[in-house]
Amino acid sequence: MKIYSPRQVAQTILDGFAAYRHQFINITLGARSRFEEQAWRDVQKAAQERIDLYEDAVQAVHRTLSERVGYENLTHEIWAETRRNYVVLIQERTDPELCETFFNSIYCDIFKHQNINDDTAFLNSWFGDQGVNATGQVDIFMQYTFADTLSELCDRLLLDYAFKVGWADQVAAKQQMMAGIDEAVPGEFFTDESSRLELLKPVFYRNKGAYLVGRLVSDQGLYPIVFALMHRKDTGVELDAVISEPEDVSVVFSFTRSYFMVDVPIPSDFVRFLQTLMPVKQKHELYSAIGFYKHGKTAFVRLFNRHLVESNDEFVIAPGIKGLVMSVFTLPSFEIVFKLIKDKFGPSKNVTRQTVLDKYHLVKVHDRVGRMADTQEFSNLSLPLERFHSACLKELLELCGNSVSVEGDQVVIKHLYTERRMTPLNIYLEACADEERLAALDEYGQAIKQLAAANIFPGDMLLKNFGVTRHGRVVFYDYDEISYLTEVNFRKIPEPQTYEQEMASEPWYTVAAEDVFPEEFATFLFPSVEIRKEFAKLHGDLFEADYWKGLQERIEEGQMMEFFPYKTGTHAPGWSLV
Repeated sequence: MKIYSPRQVAQTILDGFAAYRHQFINITLGARSRFEEQAWRDVQKAAQERIDLYEDAVQAVHRTLSERVGYENLTHEIWAETRRNYVVLIQERTDPELCETFFNSIYCDIFKHQNINDDTAFLNSWFGDQGVNATGQVDIFMQYTFADTLSELCDRLLLDYAFKVGWADQVAAKQQMMAGIDEAVPGEFFTDESSRLELLKPVFYRNKGAYLVGRLVSDQGLYPIVFALMHRKDTGVELDAVISEPEDVSVVFSFTRSYFMVDVPIPSDFVRFLQTLMPVKQKHELYSAIGFYKHGKTAFVRLFNRHLVESNDEFVIAPGIKGLVMSVFTLPSFEIVFKLIKDKFGPSKNVTRQTVLDKYHLVKVHDRVGRMADTQEFSNLSLPLERFHSACLKELLELCGNSVSVEGDQVVIKHLYTERRMTPLNIYLEACADEERLAALDEYGQAIKQLAAANIFPGDMLLKNFGVTRHGRVVFYDYDEISYLTEVNFRKIPEPQTYEQEMASEPWYTVAAEDVFPEEFATFLFPSVEIRKEFAKLHGDLFEADYWKGLQERIEEGQMMEFFPYKTGTHAPGWSLV
């Protein structure tokens, strides 16, 4: 007979979480040496490894409980007592909200999301919205006052945040830093005795960049500031940009970017600090941005549940051309879409359900380079039946019946993805002014090129599969046909050799599954001749097979393109060997 007390179950779960956090922190702390040593391939590997840690940890705890306790002994009564013990165990931790999310993951994995409530899980945080250290007793940032000159302040800052490889040009970095600070604040800021610069102690790392993130504060106001650093070959660390416009800072933390590698001992404090810089960003977005995407999901669910209580609009099918693989619905008052895989796909789609799942996981772990939207994956999500428009529910039941069911007053969805809602590019182009249209077309071309340079081929590049963000960026969000660029065979259309070949309505030449003919993009993507011509002026090289082959050669040679989440850098993005 297996004997295992609720206290022991709680300790087993916490031990599993602690082991996960230890591995997570170890990978994160390695970011500094990877940056200093320019180990860019290791950067990509570490990012993927860290994302995969969570599910591995959940499964390890699940196996342990199955072996030592047995499912038959894990009743809801026992689990409620386990939760009470768990609260006691995590009270002294600096990351209790993450502990709660891990507990929820174990519960949902064992009980398949059934009968989840605040007695058996943490639908609401035991610690409330503030989390720990709400009084700020532990400093998470460095503070610099303006008692000394701005020049002396920058000297101290450059010393405090020095790397072992040194600064490439410390004098130039200081001058640029001084100019950036001066530009970020009004003139009277420097005469206010309360004025200070507060920089988060840990450095934020992502891809080839490093960031010092902080704020300029006085009694009169608060101004965000981010120092973007680069480490290029045969030089030390350079200050590439000073970012101080709130919108530009928000883009650095965009949902279209990979998660930061940053050592965060007190996550709730970090998120509160970041929210002062970016008030428009929700907590769930910031938790995800600093690597805690699972807790970002928890924070999202709590926000969404509150919104459901405070709103009364209905779920409807999302605007835009309907896809062949996914059904998409939304709540108009909430900036999120819900994406379900259909039971059957359109005849032109040569993919399976598992293929789609694999593609979405690829996007999760790959560098999104600011051009692919992050997603959250949900299982057995229950939504109130009364909030569904009849046409929306009808479509979901007809096209996604294997995943959707009505159970009492709830619509239960076995599996879906959530994603930020954007304006589909085809709809945007129909309504925008001429200048906005040209900017959007340029963004569309840049999005395709940057994805390709990151070794991602979108596959289906129709305008409807791209969206426009509130910052005017064009982002790809339909992943069922993506592949690695290096797996595609780009070809020129052969010249016809006979009259019959020239007049043939179907290709007279053989076409393999991986063959792509860029010459066909122009007419396929742009039915409007006017828009086609405008795009060709901006990005006509995308219609040439040689352009794509050139990218493939660079990638296969081990070159990596630099992607910056800002436009003000002192160096233009370029390719480099890794």
